[in-house]
Amino acid sequence: MDFQKLCTFETFQRLWSEYGYGGKLEDVIEQEFRRIKGITYLDHAGTTLHPESLVRDYCLDISRNVYGNPHSHSPSSRLTHDTIERVRYRVLQHFNTTPEEYSVIFTSGCTAALKLVAESFPWSPQSLFSYLTDGHTSVVGIRGVASARGGVALPVAPQEVDNRAKEEAQGEDVICQTPHLFCYPAQSNFSGRKYPLSHARGIQARRLYPACDHRGRWFVLLDAASHVSCSPLNLQDCPADFIPISFYKMFGFPTGLGALLVRNDAAGILKKTYFGGGTAAAYLSGEDYYVHSANISDRFEDGTVPFLDIIALNHSFEALHKITGGMHNIQQHTFGLARYTYMLLSSLCHGNRRPVAQIYTEGQFESPSTQGAILNFNLIDSHGQIIGYSQVDRMAGLYNIHLRTGCFCNTGACQSFLGITNQQMKRNLQSGHVCGDSIDLVDGQPTGSVRVSFGYMSTFEDCQKFLNFVAECFVEKPVSVDQARLEKLKTTTAAAATSRGSKEDPPIRITNGEVNKVDERKPTEASLTGFGHRNSHREAYTLTNIYIYPIKSCGAFEVHDWPVGPQGLLYDRGWMVVNGNGVCLSQKRETRLCLIRPQVHLPSNKLLLQASGMDTISVPLENSTRKHTSHRVCQSKVCGDRVETVDCGDEAASWLSDFLGQPCRLIRQSPYFTRDMKKRPSGAATSASLSLVNEAQYLMINRASVELIQKQMSSRQDYSEGDQLLDTQNLIRRFRANLVITGVEPFEEDNWSHLIIGNTRFVVGGQCGRCQMVGVDQQTGTRTKEPLMSLSAHRGGRVTFGVYLTHQLPQESPTAAFLSAGSPVHPEPHSP
Repeated sequence: MDFQKLCTFETFQRLWSEYGYGGKLEDVIEQEFRRIKGITYLDHAGTTLHPESLVRDYCLDISRNVYGNPHSHSPSSRLTHDTIERVRYRVLQHFNTTPEEYSVIFTSGCTAALKLVAESFPWSPQSLFSYLTDGHTSVVGIRGVASARGGVALPVAPQEVDNRAKEEAQGEDVICQTPHLFCYPAQSNFSGRKYPLSHARGIQARRLYPACDHRGRWFVLLDAASHVSCSPLNLQDCPADFIPISFYKMFGFPTGLGALLVRNDAAGILKKTYFGGGTAAAYLSGEDYYVHSANISDRFEDGTVPFLDIIALNHSFEALHKITGGMHNIQQHTFGLARYTYMLLSSLCHGNRRPVAQIYTEGQFESPSTQGAILNFNLIDSHGQIIGYSQVDRMAGLYNIHLRTGCFCNTGACQSFLGITNQQMKRNLQSGHVCGDSIDLVDGQPTGSVRVSFGYMSTFEDCQKFLNFVAECFVEKPVSVDQARLEKLKTTTAAAATSRGSKEDPPIRITNGEVNKVDERKPTEASLTGFGHRNSHREAYTLTNIYIYPIKSCGAFEVHDWPVGPQGLLYDRGWMVVNGNGVCLSQKRETRLCLIRPQVHLPSNKLLLQASGMDTISVPLENSTRKHTSHRVCQSKVCGDRVETVDCGDEAASWLSDFLGQPCRLIRQSPYFTRDMKKRPSGAATSASLSLVNEAQYLMINRASVELIQKQMSSRQDYSEGDQLLDTQNLIRRFRANLVITGVEPFEEDNWSHLIIGNTRFVVGGQCGRCQMVGVDQQTGTRTKEPLMSLSAHRGGRVTFGVYLTHQLPQESPTAAFLSAGSPVHPEPHSP
């Protein structure tokens, strides 16, 4: 077949169907990568390219928000801290793991992450640092640190790992705990070969060489920098102890930022000597006393992290998923392009039938599970002589083709594939050749090679232009093709196509148990068997008001009768608003949230969103699983706790974004996620289950206490708030309680340990510490200093007001309780 006929899109489509993310790649290039028109960019293993929307959205983010130093506690600092935590969760979610299993330590790149492990690993004279010879320079460099501290370097050829494996794991680890470290790449940055991710378990269990021949505890350092650029990495299948990555290889932006993922079970092995700002729980400057931070990320992130770069990552993940749909799609797309280029380049011949290229690969691009989107080769003239890579590089530049040449910081693979001995390497150095220069041949032998690599925005036209460039510049005419080889490779491609796995990315695991559902349509009043009214002789106070706040930090919804669910008042703080980075918005940051008046309409099973000047919209109270969206499952943070949440769709997001004037989404707590109180109240039998509340299931305030604060405000000489004193009801709204009671004495509730409202018994969990949110007028959204100033003045600097409650539901019907305004309240004071 004619070479030019082979270089057509129709031929490519017959060989590989998974191209272009559903046929929209041309639109993606036009919208996101207009700057590369006329350029054939084939160095994605060096760095991929960022889409324009990523930078645009990032610039909008940092121009709209004030991000402070995360080591402070100001509102801008808390925004930064919460956004960074959200990005950590996003990183772990991308690799199908959780904060319970892994921690994210941000570094300046993959090399810095490797250096962190090298300098923190507890090397001893018996320790081995073993590494695959097909490894990056930054990996091999660890041996210098290990050797300086008594460790022994043990390079291992790739074939030795499997060839010398043992059938059963060795059993002396209980006796010998000498720490050893084995490092291997998930994907070779030289050839694109993918090494089995199962090696991690095999080394840890001491079934594979060299672990099977050396007693001790083996840790695995998986260099994932090359692999994760175009392939999914599921840490459930590959529980390596340490995984370094660089984000620019995945997204193109930001640069100078990477991470070390640390398996929490292995984190304790890493020890530090230097400590920088933010890493110490406590230390003394005049004495050798230092206590490191308990959190593994805080412990190793010396100084202030590059928080604006980290914030950019959220937009990077968003853009990648929006454009491609996920890493599986990227893997299929890029492998198809690399496979096609390999097939034609390896079949291309000079007019005398000699091959045009010497390709350096272990296999024949059989499957994306064993080969990445990298093609490494040297071109050969019609006499069988290597064409120096510098010549290829210079000619490619004339055609505006961007590729990479040399040894790619992987001397071991370069020596292995090119057949360069150690003695030759030393002689080449004596001849003046050093890494990165343009001396491509020494005595006619190559010192390096040419590498082309593909990214998620690579197109068929990139392959076509590159192949035509080779044929035009380096093939003696007439151009011919080895038909027998090409047909054989076509057969291999067909086999690979039929054996591919699922198109879906691995699902994110949800590890928490399912909570009990409440049948809100048929609430029944519970009898409190075993809850005697021991305080029936005391005066019964009254529950005057019941408020639920369906959306965290939005307006109150007052009800008269309401069912009690496992987490408190049914649907109280079941939803929350997050910004474009997935960080929870509260009135501390966005006061206009209080102007949103959500209502729960039980008969229609709807949550209504209402605000002045906006049309009312609704979302279902229970999530429908019929419609899958890219935002369905997400992770957020509430009061320092990680919560699993579910996105409520684009309509609600658009409504909130229009009203608040910034990108927002509405999310709700997943029904399969449970969150327990951090501190169990004294007297509580079990830990309470929480919704998206901050501290406890309920907040109760005493009307008499509110009235006292109102009097204090009126007596303050410096008080002025629109020349009008806040009435009692306005103050009650500002304190955002669930339950309002009438009491004889102000602040008497501070001394209660339990109380019974109607037929439900509650445990008092402590006092509520107040913040500046009480200064937000819930009717107008304006911010003032009162009543926080008056509260502080009256309480001697204390700013606690109201008490937290958790309910004690009867065992036989844990979801059947019901609260009604007007019910009597029977308190029980703390025992003297």
